[in-house]
Amino acid sequence: MESTSNRRHLFISHHHQDDAEVSKLTQLMAGKGYDVRNSSVRLKPENQRRMEEKRVSEKVIQRILSIKITWASAVVVLIGKDTHARPWVNWEIDKANEQGKRIIGVYARGGTEADIPPSLEKYGSAIVGWNTKSIMAAIDGTNEFQQPNGTPRVPPTSASSYTC
Repeated sequence: MESTSNRRHLFISHHHQDDAEVSKLTQLMAGKGYDVRNSSVRLKPENQRRMEEKRVSEKVIQRILSIKITWASAVVVLIGKDTHARPWVNWEIDKANEQGKRIIGVYARGGTEADIPPSLEKYGSAIVGWNTKSIMAAIDGTNEFQQPNGTPRVPPTSASSYTC
């Protein structure tokens, strides 16, 4: 039986063309002993059909996503080739920020700094390369900012936090 100390409840925000990368990410972490529970929405063929037929309203989608983000302890944004241009990804990041969630960007294979969504640049707690150690450290609280190859980068915002 898997230890709950290695369990992480995540919402993995991604462009649906990167669904396979979401599976690779959870497999990467599972290979190092982490039990990842992902609450993100995967665009299965039946869901894609409903979306194309406009049988699901935007308000319903927002409500479902909000509930799934609430359940997660952190939001991981998979940074792929077209992630920066996806309005739902930015909406999910904004919602996670409203809920006070930790928001971590992870570069997918081939992802670049130009692919970082604007909301992740604004609200990201960490942005890391495709490396289990860096990913888990970021999920667990390290505020590290990296380039896709794992070398350090300047944090996107210089906002300071104060404790009163």
